[in-house]
Amino acid sequence: EVWSWTTVTKQSLCLVWQKVRGQLMLSMSFLVAVFWYCRRLYSFLAQLVKRWSNYLQRKLIRNLSVLTEVDLLGYSAREWKGDTKQAKHMREAYEELFWNCHIRYLRQVRRDNYCVLRAVLFQIFSQGIPFPSWMKERDILKLPEKLLYSQGCNWIQQYSFGAERYTGPNAFGKLRKYMETLKTNWAEISATKDHEERGNMCNTLFSDESKEHKLYEAIKFIMLYEVVEAYEQIKNREEPIHNLFSLLLARDSSSDPLSFMMNHLNSIGDSICLDQVELFLLGYLLEVKIRVYRLHRFNTEEFQVNYPDEYRREWNEISLLTEDDRYYHIPLF
Repeated sequence: EVWSWTTVTKQSLCLVWQKVRGQLMLSMSFLVAVFWYCRRLYSFLAQLVKRWSNYLQRKLIRNLSVLTEVDLLGYSAREWKGDTKQAKHMREAYEELFWNCHIRYLRQVRRDNYCVLRAVLFQIFSQGIPFPSWMKERDILKLPEKLLYSQGCNWIQQYSFGAERYTGPNAFGKLRKYMETLKTNWAEISATKDHEERGNMCNTLFSDESKEHKLYEAIKFIMLYEVVEAYEQIKNREEPIHNLFSLLLARDSSSDPLSFMMNHLNSIGDSICLDQVELFLLGYLLEVKIRVYRLHRFNTEEFQVNYPDEYRREWNEISLLTEDDRYYHIPLF
């Protein structure tokens, strides 16, 4: 009986296995095929995502007007090769920055005639520096209207927006829109406390050439407005003004606000950059201490210069690096 029961069990199991084996082999083959297909699909999608990511990264880097940080001495070695006197001088200046000023990296800034405005405004935004005190008290959106109607400066219709010259009656409306762009973006970025998120917002903003040019033109107009205010105070012999305005208005090419606009501001962004006096004005109106390392002035008293030279202790500090007083980069400590 035991032998009969064992035999019957074996025969039953054999019959079941014969029936299941075919289905099991078919299922295993199906699973292997699905696994192989999913693996190929995953590999294809990974390659697609990688290529798309690289494309977006290249596009962003190409459009980004302030590049990511690079090693300071490595940049110096690449840019100033050879044994000429100038190349040796520049390498020594970069070594001075590295060893004694504790600057380890720099961010390259696009070399155009908005360069210094870009370098300054990028640092203000990336550091989350808030509006200057006077800007908190006054609505900057009303400055074009005040200049045109309250102070009768009809000549602002001759204001030029960088390479876009002589806009005529449209100047007032464009200035108001540009001031709104500046105020909105500045308020939004400075209110962002997370450093990484603020950095991403800056990268997005400074890869939009049209929008960033609006910011620079708004800053230029604020510079013009401040000069008009100072000029009126001088004419009316009111309260003392900062000596930088006396210096700026003492130039033959900018003896009044109209000549300052026509001979200087209108060309900034198109054919010229800010000069030294205007850099003083920029730091003053934005209430930041701008420290500039002038490498071509290495081993002189003008190697490090502050704009303005008279500043308040509570002002934030930003730094620039220049090799020729024309194009500027951002040093990182």
